[in-house]
Amino acid sequence: MKTFKSFKSVLAGAVVALSAMSGSALAEMLDLEKEELKFGFIKLTDMAPLAIAYEKGFFEDEGLYVTLEPQANWKVLLDRVIDGELDGAHMLAGQPLGATIGFGTQAHIITAFSMDLNGNGITVSNDVWAEMKKHIPTDADGKPVHPIKADYLKPVVEKFKAEGKPFNMGMVFPVSTHNYELRYWLAAGGIHPGFYSKTDISGQIQGDALLSVTPPPQMPATLEAGTISGYCVGEPWNQQAVFKGIGVPVVTDYEIWKNNPEKVFGVSNEWAEKYPNTHTAVVKALIRAAKWLDENNNANRPEAVKILAKSAYVGADVEVIANSMTGTFEYEKGDKRDVPDFNVFYRYFATYPYYSDAIWYLTQMRRWGQIPEGKTDEWFFETAKKVYRPDIYLKAAKMLVDEGQVAKEDFPWDTDGFRDPQTHFIDNVSYDGHQPNAYLEKFGIGLKGAQVIKGTEVAAK
Repeated sequence: MKTFKSFKSVLAGAVVALSAMSGSALAEMLDLEKEELKFGFIKLTDMAPLAIAYEKGFFEDEGLYVTLEPQANWKVLLDRVIDGELDGAHMLAGQPLGATIGFGTQAHIITAFSMDLNGNGITVSNDVWAEMKKHIPTDADGKPVHPIKADYLKPVVEKFKAEGKPFNMGMVFPVSTHNYELRYWLAAGGIHPGFYSKTDISGQIQGDALLSVTPPPQMPATLEAGTISGYCVGEPWNQQAVFKGIGVPVVTDYEIWKNNPEKVFGVSNEWAEKYPNTHTAVVKALIRAAKWLDENNNANRPEAVKILAKSAYVGADVEVIANSMTGTFEYEKGDKRDVPDFNVFYRYFATYPYYSDAIWYLTQMRRWGQIPEGKTDEWFFETAKKVYRPDIYLKAAKMLVDEGQVAKEDFPWDTDGFRDPQTHFIDNVSYDGHQPNAYLEKFGIGLKGAQVIKGTEVAAK
C-alpha cells in the first residue's frame, strides 16, 4: 500500500505537469484517505452503477480498489454500513432517512448520489389477475388499458374480506420505496394499506391489504407458494413471475409516480467526515457509470445486461434482465410494451440528490405513521438537508466537467435542491416539496396535521 501511495504521488505530479504543458483537462488525483473499499448491494438490476463502475474501471481511475459484496437483505446491509463492515452500499431511498430519524435502527446515514429513477413494479398472482381483469377496460385490440389502477383490485380485496381471508402482499422493507409506492397505489384505489404506530410496527393497523416484508429474490417463490397474493419489487423479480408463469405485473412505479427516485448510495456520516476525498472519488466514479448506462440512447444496455446477469451481481437470466433494462416491460404474458424510461440512471438529472425527493419519502413515513406525530414544514426541510448532500455531489460533478468526462449541462447547478411541483402521479395529486404538510392534507387515506394512532384508531393528539 505504501508503494501504491508513492506511485500515486508521482502519477499526480505527472498529470499536473502534462496538463500544464498541453492545456488539456486531465483527471485530478484526489489525496485519498482510504483506497481499499467494500460496498454492499442487493441483487437487483438497479445496483448497476456499482457493477459498471467496477467493470469499466471507473473506480480504479480514481485510485480506488473496490470489492462488491451481495447482502442477504436490506437490514443486514444497513447494519453492516453502520458498524463499519461495509464502507457504503446500494440503499433504498428511504433507508438513510429512516435510520437518521430513528425509525428502526438509529444512525446518521447520508447520501450524495441517487442511483436511478423508476425500476419497480407491482405483480399479482394469476388468480387475482383473473378476478381483476373482469373490471379492467380494454382497448380495440382487447388488451388492458394502462395504467391499471388499484380500483380494479378493490373488488378482489373485498371478496377476500367477505370470505374472512386476509389479502396479503409483499414489499421489501418498511422504509423501502416499494412499501410507499405500493401503499400509494392501493390508497389511490380506496384500499387501506394500514398504519404503523409507536407500539405496533407491523404497518397493518386498519389495513384492507396486509403488507409484510419479503426479500426481493424470494418474491416469486413466495407468490407461487400462495403466502402472498401480490408484491411490489424491483427488477428482475416482476419479469421473473412472467417467465415462470406464476403472476402478472399490473403497474410500474413509472406509472405510479413518473421518474421517481428509487435507490441511493449511502454511507455513514461518520465515514463521510473521516474520508471526504475518498467519498468524492466514489461519487465521481458512480456518476461516470450512470452516464455510461444511459448514453447514446441506452446503446450500452445490452452489454450492461450481460454484466448484471453474472452470479456476482444479479444472477438472473439475460432474457429476464433484458426484458426491462432494454426499454420494454412485459405485463401479462405476451403483452410487452415500450417503457423506454423504466430504468433511468443519468438523464433527467437522475443522479442528483434532491431535497424534495427526500421530503416526499418523509411525507409518506408521516402519512402511514412511521413518523407518529405531526412535524412542521421546517422539520422536513432540516431532516432532508441533514441526509441528502448535493454539496458533495456537485463537487464531484464539477471535477468531472473540468476533466472533460461529462458535460456541464448534465447537472442542475442553479437548483435550490427542490424539483418543480410534480403532477405525474397515478391519482393526479400534485406534489410540491416546499409544502409537505399541505401535500399530506390532500389525501383521504393517511395521517395529517396533529393526528396520531391510539390503539387501532386515528385520533387528534
